[in-house]
Order: sequence, then structure tokens, then C-alpha cells
Amino acid sequence: MTKYTEYKIVHVTEGGCGTILLGSSGLPLKKLEDTLNEEAANGWNVVFQVLENKRFLLFWSREAVILTFGR
Repeated sequence: MTKYTEYKIVHVTEGGCGTILLGSSGLPLKKLEDTLNEEAANGWNVVFQVLENKRFLLFWSREAVILTFGR
């Protein structure tokens, strides 16, 4: 098992306008990919990820990915 000395948490959320106008717009995959590539270039490894679905304003729900990096 790998032991990490420091951790970093990043929260990537789908856009609010797409959620309101379309009902659901999905996760921004390009933003997620850019975040993963940037953190990997800086020496971070993905340790854990979770997909959350929470209420947005009153009527909509919004997806987000919470990424935990370690090095």
C-alpha cells in the first residue's frame, strides 16, 4: 500500500446554466481531463474519487466529482 505525505482535494462541478436550461448538462469532461493532466504533471496521483449528485437551486440536481490526489 502506498503511503502519501500530502493530499489535495479538487471539486469539479457541471455548469449551472446548462443545468437550468437543459435540466442536466453532464460533467465537463474536458475540464476534468485538464485537471487530471495538470495534477499528474505536478507529481500528484489520484487516490480516490467520488461522484456526488446534489440539489441545485430548488428544482434541479447537479453532478460533481470530488477528486483526492496524493503524493
